[in-house]
Amino acid sequence: MLQESHRFPAIRTLIADYAVIILGATVYALSVDFFTAPNQIAPGGVTGISTMLNYLIYVPIGATALILNIPLFIWGAIKSGTRFIIRTIIASSLVSLLIDVLSLLPFHYTGDRILAALFGGILSGVGLGMIFLRGGSTGGTDIIGRNLHDRYPFLSVGTIILIADVVVIVLSSIVYASLESGLYAIITIFTSTKLIDAVVFGFSRDNGKLLIIISSTPDALCEALTHDADRGVTVLSARGGYSGTPKGVILCATHPRDLYRVKGHISLTDPEAFVITTNASAISGLGFTN
Repeated sequence: MLQESHRFPAIRTLIADYAVIILGATVYALSVDFFTAPNQIAPGGVTGISTMLNYLIYVPIGATALILNIPLFIWGAIKSGTRFIIRTIIASSLVSLLIDVLSLLPFHYTGDRILAALFGGILSGVGLGMIFLRGGSTGGTDIIGRNLHDRYPFLSVGTIILIADVVVIVLSSIVYASLESGLYAIITIFTSTKLIDAVVFGFSRDNGKLLIIISSTPDALCEALTHDADRGVTVLSARGGYSGTPKGVILCATHPRDLYRVKGHISLTDPEAFVITTNASAISGLGFTN
């Protein structure tokens, strides 16, 4: 009975994972069919290459992307393990299928290309973010980035993917014989990247503040921050490097809107406290985005 009670949450989590991946794949496919492909915008990666091949020789974008991904799947399975690659294969197959199915719908936006680039990037970012959030991937440059980073650790995954996208952007300007196509692709990729971060890390990304407070009276500061400022704190023991005097290092995370109020309590309680304020890329837990 105990094993079964542990099994059901795992099954529910798995169902939720794949439900989100399916929804993300649908949103991403809409970005390609409705906005980027009809406006000669190659949105980077394998999908961008497939979009250009569709323009040149009229092959279906989804099926072409899946075929191009097959050798990358094999490479990813060898390097990254089965769990990641299984979800990647499922997500990529869904994206490829949905791109070709949804392309049959009559609606395609062919108006202002800046709007097409922006909304293509928004839908692309939301869709990819949902897939990444649940441990999946659409293959392509994601697999290349992971594997090359393992081989060349001085290159980050993001840098490798950026290089690959730049190559696709340059090729798109050549294929479409238009510098504007490459420039619109940059807008799409930039917008998509920002939306991926928003989905994966929450809209509070780079919007939280972390205070590192070094004080000779840490107990009084903790009392003021927890009771008066209503903020949680963590206290570390330390000593001055020059003086050798015992000190307390207090870590306090807060929302930007509360920063002025929190620093006011610090100044009132310990005017000599040394305070470092920095951005926190993503904060999760009680009082913040989960």
